[in-house]
Amino acid sequence: MQVVSIVLQFILAFAVIFLVLIHSGKGGGLSDMFGGGLGAAASGSTVMEKNLDRITVVVALLFTFNTIILSLIIDT
Repeated sequence: MQVVSIVLQFILAFAVIFLVLIHSGKGGGLSDMFGGGLGAAASGSTVMEKNLDRITVVVALLFTFNTIILSLIIDT
């Protein structure tokens, strides 16, 4: 049970990292100084971005719950 939870933890960790990295930038960073945020501000929020947000939240919650379960398994 412990090995399965640890493997799942690694998979979820890489999934959260991947999902956060594929999000589009919201602006306010260094790219705005050089005009990079102009296209992002004009495009608005699409259905795909909303679904990506939902998937990211679900994976992050699974990661959190798995972390709690893993801490309880290892502690005992």
